[in-house]
Formats: sequence, C-alpha cells, structure tokens
Amino acid sequence: MSAGVERSPADEHVVLGKLTSPYGVKGWLKVYSYTSPMEGILEYDEWVLRHEGRLERFRLAQGRPQGKGLVARLEGVDDRGRAEALAGAEVLLPTAELPELDGDDDFYWYQLEGLRVVTREGVTLGQVDYLFETGANDVLVVKGRGEDAVDDRERLLPFLPDEVVLEVDLEAGVMTVDWDPDF
Repeated sequence: MSAGVERSPADEHVVLGKLTSPYGVKGWLKVYSYTSPMEGILEYDEWVLRHEGRLERFRLAQGRPQGKGLVARLEGVDDRGRAEALAGAEVLLPTAELPELDGDDDFYWYQLEGLRVVTREGVTLGQVDYLFETGANDVLVVKGRGEDAVDDRERLLPFLPDEVVLEVDLEAGVMTVDWDPDF
C-alpha cells in the first residue's frame, strides 16, 4: 500500500500536501506533505495549487528538507508577498501522473476512501472515511453510514492484507474484512 496521498474533491486530482506559510523573504514556502516519505512531494516537477477556489500550475524550482519539515520555491514566486498570497494552498497532482504501483494488492489511500466495508459474513460496517499511519501499520477509519450499515459507529481497523483486509474490489467499491461487528 502506498500511504499518504489524500483524495481531492476534484475527482481528477489527489492532494499531496499544502503550503503553510512563507519561509524567509525570497519566495520560499513551508510545505506540509501527505506523501510517504514526506520528501516524495518534491519528486514532482509541476504542482497544481488549489487556493481560494482556483487551480493554478507552478513548476517546482527548488525544494529541500528544512528542520523537521520541507520548504520549496516555485517558479515565479520570488518574494515574501507572493509567497504569503499562496499560503494555505493545497498541492494537487493529476491522478494520471501518479506512479504505477508495484502489485495488484497495492493501493493509494484515495482509492480506498469511500469504499463500503463488509465483513466476510456480509455485514456492512460502513465506509472508509480516511486512513492514518501508526508505527506498526496503517489504520482504516470506518464510519457506519449508509442505509445498510449495521450501526453508526466509528471503527478503527488495521490495514493488514490477508489478515483483516481480505479483498479490495475497486470496481465494485467494496472492501471485504475479517472483523467482528461488535468490536
């Protein structure tokens, strides 16, 4: 599983991170990355920024780790004022530009979000709302929603292929799990 890429409301893009604030006076910005590893966001030469309802393309001029985070400079952003204007923008990537995954059992997080989660016995637990990383494994946050959900609880399921996650059918929009609905 390739972790850390979040779904964008625009179906054609995924959110790789966001620009948080200016860094210095020469147009650099602090970057919060959702990619794993966090430096993965710097591998993309062109960023689509969504800010205040608009999409705008920028070429990444430079990027590097800085302290515990990342900083980047975009072409055409050469002063603090222009950087301040972009603070808060989401960094998007067209889904068509995502790298191919290694195997059939590898998924981007955005592909799993929204899947209906069903136990091997056919009980619907709800839908995958989002995922997060822990030191041991990724965790699915499944919210009981939909008419056929057994209840309206939120469940945390470890993303453990072949143990908890038995099958992912992206075309059908269903994830089959080995999980007790009472847990």
